[in-house]
Amino acid sequence: MLNWDRLHGRELDAVTLGRVTIDFYSTENPKPLAESDTFVRFLGGSPANTAVGLARLGSRVGFIGSVSDDQFGDYVTGVLRQEGVDVSRVMRCKTGENLGLAFTEILGDTRSSLLMYRHGAADLALSGRDIDADYLARTKVLVVSGTALSAPPSREAALAALLLAKQNGAVVVFDIDYRPHTWRDIDETSLYYALAASQADILLGSREEFDLTERLLSPGLSDPESAGFWFSRGVSLLVIKHGGEGSNAFSSDGQAWRVKPFHVRLLKGIGGGDAYAAALLRGLLDGLPLADSLENASAAAAMVVASSSCSAAMPDAEALRAFVRDGVSRFGRAVEPLTAV
Repeated sequence: MLNWDRLHGRELDAVTLGRVTIDFYSTENPKPLAESDTFVRFLGGSPANTAVGLARLGSRVGFIGSVSDDQFGDYVTGVLRQEGVDVSRVMRCKTGENLGLAFTEILGDTRSSLLMYRHGAADLALSGRDIDADYLARTKVLVVSGTALSAPPSREAALAALLLAKQNGAVVVFDIDYRPHTWRDIDETSLYYALAASQADILLGSREEFDLTERLLSPGLSDPESAGFWFSRGVSLLVIKHGGEGSNAFSSDGQAWRVKPFHVRLLKGIGGGDAYAAALLRGLLDGLPLADSLENASAAAAMVVASSSCSAAMPDAEALRAFVRDGVSRFGRAVEPLTAV
């Protein structure tokens, strides 16, 4: 299992790398996008959301990414800075790339969807020369999003960061984060996901994302089989998500947990995974037992999917503790043992 003590004294708790966008949410929910006239904007993009989530839970966080050289780039950088995230490694595009935009449609009855604009996306302009080995040596954790691997030069930047973080002893987290429209074909996706996963200490993704990552190496695995497969390649912790049914978590020291979702009125199916990652990592950094960290992660995810935003809905530590206490007192614990691998 992971040895967190060896990371004591590092300046940063975590650095996230990859996508930063602007999310637009209709203020007229539930209503189709085609009929919506007014929107409110928020910082978006999975790694950026996770950075905010970590910062609100008390972490010292940095972000590595590339943004448009315009007022939208000013906006997302400003939000990250306001949330307490170090933006000294946020780069400005110089050849006209645009910040990605995501419009969220909330239709009610738990139905939601994203309409994304990613042509010439600024976050994919991050290059290998933007990766600072000294900066990565200052962090305990590096979180890389799978979207960063979908096109060069971001692909090379993400792989370089994974290798350098690993070399410098950081805990490497790979959040698979599959977005089909950003990739050319499934073979390319599987190849680069497998390469990134082979460098990870912690793997996070849905069952479908794990199937895609394992497609070229060992297709058709069950959750326990996936755990055994990746443990043999140096991974210490896997979280495999199953949507509304919750998630299964496996650690290389033999722990296996079923993580149930907290009871909330679901508004959207977006952003919960980012909150999950933030709360899970904060718990592990704090030395909490894995079961407690997973329970906090499930609670944070529930708080976000019950809200009409993502980054702005990330809970702080006090709100998360209160939510967990209330949920456990009413419905019991959200974690229960599975048969160990």
